[in-house]
Amino acid sequence: METSETNKQEAVYDYLRYKRLLAEAVDDASRLELIEIMIREKARDRLEAERMADRVAITAMTVARVLGPGGGRREGP
Repeated sequence: METSETNKQEAVYDYLRYKRLLAEAVDDASRLELIEIMIREKARDRLEAERMADRVAITAMTVARVLGPGGGRREGP
C-alpha cells in the first residue's frame, strides 16, 4: 500500500482514496494495513469535522438569508 503517500496527505477525509485502497485490499495483510492507515490518519474524526463544518456553513447561510441584508435589525418608530 502507500505508506509514504499516507504521511503526506492533507488533514481531510479523502473518500475516493480510501475507497481505492479498500478495493486494493484483497487479503488480510493489506486490509490490516488499510485499517492502520485509517487509524493513523484519524479518518473518522476528520470526516465528522468536515460534516460539522458543512452543517455550520449551511446554518450560517440560512440565517443570513432569513435575516436579509439588514441582519434582522429593526429601526425604531
